[in-house]
Amino acid sequence: MKKSILILAMLLTTIVGSSFANKTDDNKNKAAASFKQDFASAKEVTWENGKDLVKATFKLNDQVMFAYYSESGELMAVVRNMVSAQLPINLLTNLKKNYQGYWITDLFEVSASNESSYYVTLESADNVVVLKSSGLNKWEVFQKEKR
Repeated sequence: MKKSILILAMLLTTIVGSSFANKTDDNKNKAAASFKQDFASAKEVTWENGKDLVKATFKLNDQVMFAYYSESGELMAVVRNMVSAQLPINLLTNLKKNYQGYWITDLFEVSASNESSYYVTLESADNVVVLKSSGLNKWEVFQKEKR
């Protein structure tokens, strides 16, 4: 259940819009060339070709990250998992104030177009709620379901 919520919650499903399939090596090469410029110190890079995007999974500063590139090699988004202490203080305070009976089961940041959005999955005994940040001050319900 947690994995299906994470998959549904990820903005990347919105960006990608489909599962990964075969892609030409040319698209991968364009993405790889851009990736080398964007993340010169990245390690353990692996690639997956998608219908519209190329995904790089890599480590940077001992953190696993994901970069999504267009077919032309343009960086579309970067995703990283995070801990709650890394959230902007206003978002963290809002969570603690408005979701006291919940615990965090997933939290990640999506950076695209020079803006960052945060997604958090919260669970209680009765509900699972996925929130998306709206700016750096508040959350919007992205998905909610009863257990």
